[in-house]
Amino acid sequence: MIVTVVSMPEASATRTDAAHARARLATDPFVLVDVELPTDADADTDADADTDAEADGEGAGAEPSVGDQLGLDIDGLDWFGRADERPRAEFLGNKAGFVMPVVHGDEIAHVHVVVTDTFLVTVHRGPAHLTTASVKGLLHERPADPVAVLFLLLGESLGTFRRAAVQDLVETEELEDDMFEDRRPDQVYRLAQLRRRAALLHHFLRPFLEVTDEVLTRRMMSENFPRERQRLAREYQTSARLVLADIESLQEATRRAFASYSSLIAGEQNGVINRLAIVSVVFLPLSFITGFFGMNFTFLTDKLESRDEFWLLAVGLQVLVLCVSLYMLHRTRIWRRLREDEW
Repeated sequence: MIVTVVSMPEASATRTDAAHARARLATDPFVLVDVELPTDADADTDADADTDAEADGEGAGAEPSVGDQLGLDIDGLDWFGRADERPRAEFLGNKAGFVMPVVHGDEIAHVHVVVTDTFLVTVHRGPAHLTTASVKGLLHERPADPVAVLFLLLGESLGTFRRAAVQDLVETEELEDDMFEDRRPDQVYRLAQLRRRAALLHHFLRPFLEVTDEVLTRRMMSENFPRERQRLAREYQTSARLVLADIESLQEATRRAFASYSSLIAGEQNGVINRLAIVSVVFLPLSFITGFFGMNFTFLTDKLESRDEFWLLAVGLQVLVLCVSLYMLHRTRIWRRLREDEW
């Protein structure tokens, strides 16, 4: 477990241990603490080591939770620091807890947050660029209290979703433009990935926005909620709606790109079908004549005996049908459209 304490208002970060962070949380009037837990793979390795130690008689009891190690009074927030938690937003008296989704590269992680009037504690598994960016933002924003820092974190969380959605939206539009110039199979595979990405962004962000909007709306209805915090809450709600609209625009763009790809394929298939129809028109009379003269009935054997009659029906009928077919193609401009499609 890696613990970082940020002293406010100077925003100086110090790497320390849980005991020192616990003492700072108990005494400082305004302090921020960031806890980095090992990832699932590292946790499995540590668990195997603990199991081996217990087998040798060296193990101890179960490891205390993050809240217990930091000495936090988080009754009602038992999920704090626990892995695989769904997005949350809970307000309990003088403290509030959140599980914020954060876009980190191609993955979406969760950051646990507990905030009171004197401190703000974040817990995440593996490195989190959200907390690093927020510490840099503290130097410019100079928030007055931990609640203001909370809204700064919430805004930075939305910023990760906005940047991901805009980047994917631009890539989708570029892919759609490239399809009209040179359609390739790898384009539809990439579109499928972007469509899945848009669904994941929407899946993780929408539930979190719903619970936070419910909590913030209920708090703003209270007369004891300060005006400055009401302003921060309204700004966050506005930004949240805009980010959600960006993600929905990405979903619509991926659907439109798939529709464009399908239209291009349908157009090519129509051209192939038209060419097959023309070839069928050319050879259909010949097939008919071959079948007709291949039949053995009285009229054919008794009346059509001369060579002239055979060539008149066989060749003459074929030429007549071809002339009529070419005339119809020219009149309906189908041949011209086929040549334009080739160009």
